[in-house]
Amino acid sequence: MLIDIASAVGGYLHDVFVGNADWGVIIGYVAQILFAMRFVVQWIASERAGRSVVPTAFWVFSIGGGLMLLGYALYRKDPVFIIGQAFGVFVYIRNLQFVMRGRGEGAAA
Repeated sequence: MLIDIASAVGGYLHDVFVGNADWGVIIGYVAQILFAMRFVVQWIASERAGRSVVPTAFWVFSIGGGLMLLGYALYRKDPVFIIGQAFGVFVYIRNLQFVMRGRGEGAAA
């Protein structure tokens, strides 16, 4: 019985992750890795500072990964994914604008 379950799960995972692979899925994988890197960058920066820090690279990875995932969602024609990523990209760009504006005000002072 366990062998049958393992075989069924293995077959399912193979179909999902290998059998459906095309250029769109590969771009989706790259986009997801890029998007996930923002958490790694934020975690490392916070560990180094000993407090919660959101570095500029977090927003850059968010925008890059978000745009790629939005493209992937458009390719897949997934309306929920499209709305979520489009809104997220807007928020990431706006936060990056705040960061850049803050740097400009700090340099002027």
